[in-house]
Amino acid sequence: MCLIVFSYKNHPRYPLILAGNRDEFYERPTQKAHFWENEPTILAGKDLKAGGTWLGLSKRGTLAALTNYRDFKTARESHQSRGILIPRFLTNDENPESTLQRFLQQREDFDGYNLLAGSVSRLYYLTNIRGIYHPIEPGIHGLSNAFLDTPWPKVEHAKAMFRESISSEEPDKEAIFRMLKNDKKYPAAHLPDTGLSPEMERAVSPLFIRTSDYGTRCSTLLMVDTNHNVTFIERTYPSGREENMSEVRYEFKAEPGE
Repeated sequence: MCLIVFSYKNHPRYPLILAGNRDEFYERPTQKAHFWENEPTILAGKDLKAGGTWLGLSKRGTLAALTNYRDFKTARESHQSRGILIPRFLTNDENPESTLQRFLQQREDFDGYNLLAGSVSRLYYLTNIRGIYHPIEPGIHGLSNAFLDTPWPKVEHAKAMFRESISSEEPDKEAIFRMLKNDKKYPAAHLPDTGLSPEMERAVSPLFIRTSDYGTRCSTLLMVDTNHNVTFIERTYPSGREENMSEVRYEFKAEPGE
């Protein structure tokens, strides 16, 4: 994913509300969110080129979401897709801390990434760039292609709109999806220098990205209530066109576990 905003242990009814956009080249083959045939406890979309995913959860209530760390000035060639880390986490029977520690031991095997992983009871943030992981504090957080809560314009704007959308007892799902479709571009002076040209840096500055060959492919909303009832909604936008949008929705009761 390239943008995630989430409320953790901050809402009276939903201890986890997470929304995000996945940005990718339009031609990269992708499968919509589904329970995987080879791993039937995993609900996630699938990158058909590398076999991984950007956001997934298990019937046990464990979850993981990933963003790339964007710094083309220092990027290195990697032989492994970062998306494989999510199914590795979701199918591992060891405790989350052991799995995350092992990921840090393998940090040089992957280009830069951020990982949110754990469960509603204990959620963690890991960055292989800094080589650390830690529990996430209650509150509203944002993550794009830098570190957790780095105040990029799109992150700050998303957090403000998200906070308003979840301010009532029942979060406004349509308002959250409208937020995720916001395509405002930000002034160049407010944008980071990640190694892209100034023109491309601005092109990818919105929450919802549209370029000729790259952009927001899907938006996802994940909600888990205090009784472990899960609502998962994914909206897919082929080539960034809203008129061809399709939606998948799953609702089930998780079986809590670490």
